[in-house]
Amino acid sequence: MARKVRIAHLYPNELNLYGDSGNILCLQHRLSCRGFSREILTVGIGDRLPDFDILFIGGGQDKEMSIIAPDLRRKAEALNYYIHSGRVVLAICGGYQILGEYYKDAQGNIIDLCDVLPFFTVAGSSRLIGNIVTDTPFGKVVGFENHSGKTYLSTDLHPLGTVISGYGNNGEDATEGLLYKNTFCTYCHGPVLPKNPRLADELISRALGEEPEPIDDYIENQCHNAIIKITK
Repeated sequence: MARKVRIAHLYPNELNLYGDSGNILCLQHRLSCRGFSREILTVGIGDRLPDFDILFIGGGQDKEMSIIAPDLRRKAEALNYYIHSGRVVLAICGGYQILGEYYKDAQGNIIDLCDVLPFFTVAGSSRLIGNIVTDTPFGKVVGFENHSGKTYLSTDLHPLGTVISGYGNNGEDATEGLLYKNTFCTYCHGPVLPKNPRLADELISRALGEEPEPIDDYIENQCHNAIIKITK
């Protein structure tokens, strides 16, 4: 019997911007091509965070962040356990921000978040928008960023990569995203995984504890390379 891979989707109704749920579709497809069965576990406000192989958190706006904040803090202990024990997590934009200490909005209001990792985000005066290319340990990662939040990592954390083109975490220090153990954070929407099959397989490999069999990524690589070409 094929192994079942459990993918948890945190706050799918609130954190659902810019096609980010396509990352789950991508993971399902790539697992299916290898003969693995999949189970998608939706986790909303008031739900317990279940055991999982991969946790996905999509992007959202300030309003949604305020809505989920009280429930998020109730889930903080579970998130802390899973992240620090090395479970595989992919967090995009607002989903990335909520793993930090706090978010300061444009009016100066502080939204306390789950404080799992030592970083914070503040609202900038303008939006950081456009295609982005980042140099990472998993090759060049491409995507589309659209955020006003500017994220600053503590010196204890490492970014996912270095910005080649675009803005990344804050548009100031050339960092993009965050990589901690098996937690991957990024500002790349689009969704990010279909455009970056190598990154998608890195998540799958870490969740399975083994290298997945190669599959035909001709179309995915054409898309990936086209974004790199237009950003030069």
